[in-house]
Amino acid sequence: MSTRPARRPATAASRARATAAAPATTLPATAVRSNLAEQAYARLKAEIHDFLLVPGDRFSEAEIGTRLGVSRTPVREALFRLRNEGFLEVESKSGWYVRPIDFDKLEQLYDLRVLLELASVAKLCARADDSSPELDALKKTWLLPAAERLSDGREVGALDEQFHATLVRAAGNTEIARVHWDVTERIRIIRRLDFTRGDRIDATYTEHAKILRAVMQRKLDQAQLLLRSHVEQSKSEVRKITLAMLQQARAQLAR
Repeated sequence: MSTRPARRPATAASRARATAAAPATTLPATAVRSNLAEQAYARLKAEIHDFLLVPGDRFSEAEIGTRLGVSRTPVREALFRLRNEGFLEVESKSGWYVRPIDFDKLEQLYDLRVLLELASVAKLCARADDSSPELDALKKTWLLPAAERLSDGREVGALDEQFHATLVRAAGNTEIARVHWDVTERIRIIRRLDFTRGDRIDATYTEHAKILRAVMQRKLDQAQLLLRSHVEQSKSEVRKITLAMLQQARAQLAR
């Protein structure tokens, strides 16, 4: 009766060879296309918010695909998604274009933003627990000596978004936070214009510090008054926007 030799335990080297010999796992074509569409969507949306694409600019799917290095199908998915969000429109003969700014819609979004943020501040001021990692993080960003403040409008604009979004998230209602972030993305172009002006950068540091101190001291009336005034300042700029301002901002960022 023959006996078989005992099987040797697999070594690290043999396991590595087996792994290398195994066929590589590839993503399904639909997953790849979805990822490319998401990337194209994010890139085009950023270009609208950064004034690289301004109202009236026209382009074709083929032009966008060539510029982004993406095939037409994911480009089309991204463009229709942006159309559904109100940023773009398409005509059968002339192709895609950036829609004019809807001033009424922007003002309505600002009104909604104020309601969401005032409600969130009320919840924060009513808390019994003093500890809040979110507010502690905001203190490190906004309660700074003037010499330590940032001066780049793009950076401060992004921090401004995070300040307001953090106040809302810290209140603990995830649905309000979700709706608030959707509003934030839809009014981003106004914020970006705001922070092309140096005086708004300084004013934002000052106003945020006052709001934050009032919230931490649970002075609800004061916190809400400061917050409403701060947001209304940005809202007041909506009707002042002209195509020339957007084109000037585009030229300024291109330097």
